Amino acid sequence: MKTKAARRRRVIKVAGAILLAVAIMWALAPRTSRAHCDTLDGPVVTTAKMALEKGDVTAVLMWVQKKDEQEIRRTFESTLAVRKLSPQAKNLADMYFFETLVRVHRAAKGAEYTGLKPAGSVEPPIAAADKALESKSVDDLIKEVTDVVSTGIRERFNHVMEAKKHADESVEAGRQYVKAYVEFVHYVEGLHLAAVGPARHTEAGQPQTTVQHEH
Repeated sequence: MKTKAARRRRVIKVAGAILLAVAIMWALAPRTSRAHCDTLDGPVVTTAKMALEKGDVTAVLMWVQKKDEQEIRRTFESTLAVRKLSPQAKNLADMYFFETLVRVHRAAKGAEYTGLKPAGSVEPPIAAADKALESKSVDDLIKEVTDVVSTGIRERFNHVMEAKKHADESVEAGRQYVKAYVEFVHYVEGLHLAAVGPARHTEAGQPQTTVQHEH
């Protein structure tokens, strides 16, 4: 009984370490994922709003490459001039600046730009990572992500064990067991690689890890 409890604690500890690494990877990766940097409440637009209120473009320049800096500076100055005309002009000018900034930011990462998304459309894992940074505490993020991974591992493990009971009943039953086994192993392998390996990014900016399966 003691050995079983110790094994369970080790599994939880490993899952927590994996999820923490995944969370950190998402939090520190360039913000080019879908429905994040291109949302009205994402970090790029949020920075742009503060810059416009202060009348200082400096803060937003970190979101673009040096070669695009002059374009953003010109657009920023034009926006400041137009937004003084009227409330309606202000809204239109601000939106134009947001669109330009996000488009240039994504283009530099090779990501497609399809327009700004509404506030609140940030994907839950990314929103949780941002919230952790804002609150300066990672505790809630670790718990949330660990719970998700623990559930994923348990569900696949239980599915394998159930399939294994019937693996010898027929060839088809055996194939179902193999399928469940492969899915379980690849799931755990993917988590492990995400936790210990460096992340690559596709042209769309999505984290990607090269995995060579032997099953």
